[in-house]
Amino acid sequence: MSYAEAREVYAKARLGESVTLGSRPAVLVVDFSCGFTDPECTLGADMTEQVEATKRLLDAARAKGLPVIFTTIGFEPSLKDGGLWLEKVPALGDLQIGGRWVEIDPRLEPREGETIVVKKGASAFFGTNLAAILISQGIDSVLLCGATTSGCIRATAIDLLQYGFPTLVPRECVGDRAQAPHDANLFDIQAKYADVVSVEEALDYVASVPGKVGAAV
Repeated sequence: MSYAEAREVYAKARLGESVTLGSRPAVLVVDFSCGFTDPECTLGADMTEQVEATKRLLDAARAKGLPVIFTTIGFEPSLKDGGLWLEKVPALGDLQIGGRWVEIDPRLEPREGETIVVKKGASAFFGTNLAAILISQGIDSVLLCGATTSGCIRATAIDLLQYGFPTLVPRECVGDRAQAPHDANLFDIQAKYADVVSVEEALDYVASVPGKVGAAV
């Protein structure tokens, strides 16, 4: 079945309506760590375009004083905290706390005061206090960026919906190591969990919300 045919099937099932966004968004950057954005890592791929698009969004959000939250996957050297996931994906064992592959890609210029959540599962919510972080800051919407589209982005998009956070996924700001799963999962995320938009639409949304008093410009 082609994507055009699938869209028709989904439309008949009344899938893919838009979510209602709030006025206090945060940017959540999932696993744009060096282990995923540097092809020298077994798990990595060249995500230069996606990182650069995300940096554009971060610049706009920072200028508005919006919260920015990063996640990274990191395990203890013993790897005992990896559970069954490391049996399924042994290369995850390269992501050891304190090593370069766990560091946020420096091209995103993470700033002091921007939260970094260390996770050990696919969803940014699983086993972390991300929900508390968002709730405590009064966040009512999320701009979701990062990697990989078919793994941690999809899992996080599902949980954002289930926790009640309307979400935009700028398609230029998410990436995968292969095109087919990237495309298929963006299609499904748009149908069921979040609004997949262009980075320009995401920037327009950021421009439309109130900024924090005293934010850098």
